[in-house]
Amino acid sequence: MRVFVTGASGHLGSAVVPALLSARHDVVGLARSDTSAAAIEKLGAEARRGDLSDLDLLRAEAAASDGVIHLAFRHDLMLTGDMAGAAEVDLDALRALADGLDGSGKPLIGTSGTAMLALGGVVGRPGTERDAFPSGGYRIDAENFVAGLASRGVRGAVVRLAPTVHSPLDQYGFITVLIAAARRNGYAAHVGDGANRWPAVHTLDAAELYRLALVKAPAGTRLHAAADEGVPFQQIAAAIGRNLDIPVRSISADEANDYFGFLGSFAQMDNPTSSAITRELLGWVPTHPGLIADLDEGHYFQA
Repeated sequence: MRVFVTGASGHLGSAVVPALLSARHDVVGLARSDTSAAAIEKLGAEARRGDLSDLDLLRAEAAASDGVIHLAFRHDLMLTGDMAGAAEVDLDALRALADGLDGSGKPLIGTSGTAMLALGGVVGRPGTERDAFPSGGYRIDAENFVAGLASRGVRGAVVRLAPTVHSPLDQYGFITVLIAAARRNGYAAHVGDGANRWPAVHTLDAAELYRLALVKAPAGTRLHAAADEGVPFQQIAAAIGRNLDIPVRSISADEANDYFGFLGSFAQMDNPTSSAITRELLGWVPTHPGLIADLDEGHYFQA
């Protein structure tokens, strides 16, 4: 297959592209800069200069491909608090990609997050792939758009990523933010008793899920990239404290924003997430270290 990948030079893309190439697919990656283009070409793929605002380019590349994996997201907007702007750019890009695939029966694999389950009100149990919401803006509208593409002759499916996609490839994810906060404050923190849970997935296991989704995810499916169903936040803080050789402390909810910054609310989120349906449907078997074992390998704490 000729596969068009947005976000091909990013954290996840740098694992997805090699996974596709090793399966003998041809890959064209969207590159926002010369640096990104060079990184994509170094992986062995073809680079196409442009960004998510180049809607005509997205349509053309999708039309010329046998399938699309959409990983790119305007994280710069998200980090400044413009969640609505980031969501709008994402949805416009997906519409353009779908236009290029209309009526072809080809796959469009989108990206969402398991955090939307907690934010959408799934509490007291692990969220499942069957949980969905009719509307709601950020990520939800984009997810519903992709899941509904079967009516247009496109095999749309969505991968919901755990909030912690971890590995030595991770340079800017939530774990790096937590470690930076611990270094800055001189202690690792959790809110209250830290019993709230975060799902997690190794980058390479997530990449394999995207590869499987491309070739065999049924239209309209939602898939969960969650190898660890729910790691108590206190255990995450303890691993950070252990590896930095600093104390671990409980802080109040009122202190969370000062300590964690933009992750203040996420650090309190309880988001246990099941991937049982995904594993059975696609035969996905995570094989790489879980979050705590990966933290204890030490690569996150190198200077």
